[in-house]
Amino acid sequence: MDEDKTLLQQIRDKEQEFAHKIDETKKEADTLVTAAKTEADELLCSADAEGKKKADQVYWTVRGKTALEIEALTTAAEAERTAAHERGERNIPAAADLIIRFVTIE
Repeated sequence: MDEDKTLLQQIRDKEQEFAHKIDETKKEADTLVTAAKTEADELLCSADAEGKKKADQVYWTVRGKTALEIEALTTAAEAERTAAHERGERNIPAAADLIIRFVTIE
């Protein structure tokens, strides 16, 4: 059959055959690219969600530790204030006596 066709016709047939193969390959490549993009988007979404979850865990863990530290500092400050108040109360008579002696120059 190829013998009946002219050389130009045979070249055109080959061009069409290759054009068809190129089109099929382009379609396959487009399909692969689309699938890869979809997979990449899914990976990004899942990574974003996982990152947010981990960030929330870290935030709440640190916030809990900070609340405990604040509570400890508040308790320590209250204990110091109470101790200072008690020392002050115990020292009032001695301080009053010193003031009186200083004023009366004894």
